Amino acid sequence: MIVGGGPAGLAAAVYGASEGLNTVLVEMDAPGGQAGMSSRIENYLGFPSGLSGGDLARRAVAQARRFGVEILTPQQVTGVRSEGRSKIVKLSGGSEVGCKVLLIATGVAYRKLNVPGAERLQGCGLYYGSAMTEGISSQGEDVYIVGGANSAGQAAMYFSKYARRVIMLVRGPSLSATMSQYLIDQIKKTPNVHVQTHSQVEEVFGEQHLESLSIRCADTGQLERVPANMLSVFIGAEPNTDWLAGVVLRDEHGFIYTGSQLLREGKRPEGWPLERDPFWPETSVPGTFAAGDVRHGSVKRVASGVGEGSIAVQFVHQYLSEV
Repeated sequence: MIVGGGPAGLAAAVYGASEGLNTVLVEMDAPGGQAGMSSRIENYLGFPSGLSGGDLARRAVAQARRFGVEILTPQQVTGVRSEGRSKIVKLSGGSEVGCKVLLIATGVAYRKLNVPGAERLQGCGLYYGSAMTEGISSQGEDVYIVGGANSAGQAAMYFSKYARRVIMLVRGPSLSATMSQYLIDQIKKTPNVHVQTHSQVEEVFGEQHLESLSIRCADTGQLERVPANMLSVFIGAEPNTDWLAGVVLRDEHGFIYTGSQLLREGKRPEGWPLERDPFWPETSVPGTFAAGDVRHGSVKRVASGVGEGSIAVQFVHQYLSEV
């Protein structure tokens, strides 16, 4: 069973099923994960003109189903327990599903903008992710984007096709520490995309829909209120692992430790029952693996998620050969 339908989970599903494993994938939202909300991924191998995250997700889902993967969506996993060498996964409806191997690929969720008015206006002009469905409605408007990582840059380039201006609000001094160079170069060449550094949103205003927001400049301390109908937020992400509390070892942020990360002074984690060390993607529970953004120390890239998901299947086979 694979929990999570982002690039890592879908890749594991395709490789697992194609190699003869009975594979079930559980996804709480639509397959694609955070990558599915990217308007255009331009550095994914084999697509020189880029492709949207939604297109990548649709292709992967079709491929997984062709190999016989059973996809349960929308369905949320609320807990897991071990019974001997089996894992019993509990779903939100109260039903339970048993499996020999569990792969956790739940990815991350965007952090919320913690300012007055944000909760009230979520989905009403304030969006987490690129909100591609709102692209055409932004025609002739000013679109504000909070964040300076790749996902924010991809959204800025997408909205630049429709909006009068796209203003990126970045807390740091530049984009160079957080964004790929190819996106920085594109932003520099796009005249209606403006990067406003040392800036952060202090409050958002509007009754039924976003009408304006206040921006503070860290250099001067000046607070400016500007009209705005759309604000797209990319301020980092948190792993979806609360349901694993007390089950597998996680870091202070909730990311899952795997493989050699579990060894302390050369010693295996407490309670580890096997004579071997944990496999590279294996958690502190034998037969429970993690891949993609949810894993501690992972590289937050679509290609990395796909790679980790596919590689994890090799270790799944090795584990199954032991039991």
